[in-house]
Amino acid sequence: MSRLFGIAGVQMSVEAWNMDGTFEKMSEIAMNIHKQFPWIGMAVYHELIVPGLEQFKTPPDIDWWKKNSFPVPSAQTDRLCELARKTKLWLIPGSMWETEGDRMYNTAIVISPDGDIVAKYRKMFPWMPYEMGATPGNEFCVFDIPNVGRFGLCICYDMWFPETARTLAWMGAEVIIQPTLTPTADRPLELVMARANALFNQCYFVSVNGVGEWGGGRSTIIDPDGRILQQAGTNQTFMSEMIDLDHTTRTREYGTLGLAQTLKQLRDSGHKFPIYGNHSISEEGFKGLGKLGFHRNTSLPEG
Repeated sequence: MSRLFGIAGVQMSVEAWNMDGTFEKMSEIAMNIHKQFPWIGMAVYHELIVPGLEQFKTPPDIDWWKKNSFPVPSAQTDRLCELARKTKLWLIPGSMWETEGDRMYNTAIVISPDGDIVAKYRKMFPWMPYEMGATPGNEFCVFDIPNVGRFGLCICYDMWFPETARTLAWMGAEVIIQPTLTPTADRPLELVMARANALFNQCYFVSVNGVGEWGGGRSTIIDPDGRILQQAGTNQTFMSEMIDLDHTTRTREYGTLGLAQTLKQLRDSGHKFPIYGNHSISEEGFKGLGKLGFHRNTSLPEG
């Protein structure tokens, strides 16, 4: 029997700078999915949806971020857990600003249909320098859905670092979920990377973006053979797809399109990859690069 699982990628705009208003909108959409599409088992929202983030500022408004961040768990996550209980959905409510001590993280949680937080992931690669003030996470995240399979979680800019998705696949992820938030001209590039990550790792890849001033839409669902199952436009909508995790098994066993058994060959190759051996990058190849930070137009006068 196939391991079928219904998933909804919710592409929505937020109530600007309004956490409560945004939550009400998230709740209404989730309730409609529950009532009208009972075969759907999971709803996924975009990055930083919980605080009602409308836009980034340059330099970043860290004081606003801190004001609208909170521990996990907290009263804010409690109401998300209650929403999962009401809808009987697996809920990935995008991401939020999480505080722990004097540190702040861009954090995604996974909530079961029973309303329990079963996984928490802190973005490993905050989008620097725009997320300056966010502390990078240091743990990869996979979680299991009983009788379905293993899912992995990353956030937005993590996708630009292929080691992230590869590690999730190496940890057994058959589906990778990526809440993201971007309106910029690199979204077409991200769609290429979403497809590439599905191909390299022979798994489903689900990228959910927002819409509005800080969301350019074009959310997508890619299958383990790299086929685009769905790609949304730039309007508010949600993608509904019945995925089959046995498709991941077939692709990894018989090869992409029945041709390339890449993960098995990598497993059996016996190769070592010395550039990662000391958990750092060789200084020799990057010694000419400057510091990570904002670049200024050098043709304009200072001040």
